[in-house]
Amino acid sequence: MASPSQIAQHACEQILIEDRRYNIEHNIWPSQVIVVDRLLSRRYELLKAYEELHIKLHRDPRALRAFFDVLLGAAALWNPEKIAGARAARNELIATNADIALKAAELSKLLRQREHLHNTSGFISDTYYHVMDIVAAAGERNHLFQSHVQKPLDALRGSFDLKYWPCLADIIEAIACDAQYAAARAPDPVTAAATAARRSSLVDFFKAWFTGLERNRVLPLHVNLSDATLAALVNCALDFSPDDSVDGPYVKRLRQGIRQQQAAAKAPRSVGDSCSSY
Repeated sequence: MASPSQIAQHACEQILIEDRRYNIEHNIWPSQVIVVDRLLSRRYELLKAYEELHIKLHRDPRALRAFFDVLLGAAALWNPEKIAGARAARNELIATNADIALKAAELSKLLRQREHLHNTSGFISDTYYHVMDIVAAAGERNHLFQSHVQKPLDALRGSFDLKYWPCLADIIEAIACDAQYAAARAPDPVTAAATAARRSSLVDFFKAWFTGLERNRVLPLHVNLSDATLAALVNCALDFSPDDSVDGPYVKRLRQGIRQQQAAAKAPRSVGDSCSSY
């Protein structure tokens, strides 16, 4: 007769094996397949973790599967390397918006200068002067635009003379202002949790993972796994070597720190207060 530990291991690994098979058959999520392979290859390090998971979640098979879905997603998408890449992409977005603001402002100035020369120099150049000219030119290769939008826009243009439309310089100036005041923000809570801190650390991964667990509607509101179980799962999912691995006391301190930060974020702030970060 199988022991409780063996039953738990079989239940957890069956979920992982099924996920692996499905991803391979449908040619999706190769990064998650890699994480599953890590967990399966280090199965003996996870016996106690699987047993605890099974005890706390086996009553609802959906919950156990949901837990592994979140773990695989976090390890594949929000491992330290991916988080570093996300931070770099955010910095690049900020820099790109700054470049757009600068170059659009320069272009707006040049367009105003060209308009002035058209009006005062005695010369003109065969260039766009109406916003709808630009829209029409940009939509030349868009079949849907040509079929459904072009004629109504032509009719609208014919109903109002040029004084009713913004000039090209004003349009580009609006683009410059939009880029100048644009703030790079995370599109979802997990991304926000993973990239909120000013300095990168393994805490970012845990924040992303915990946020994913909290927001999963299938899982109980408080899974309340032990620090040792969380440490074992992270060590195997992220393929940490013995020199890099984390232990239960590390996870305990980390969870306490996250709770303190969350409590501080919810507390009323007076002028001069500043947020701490990991």
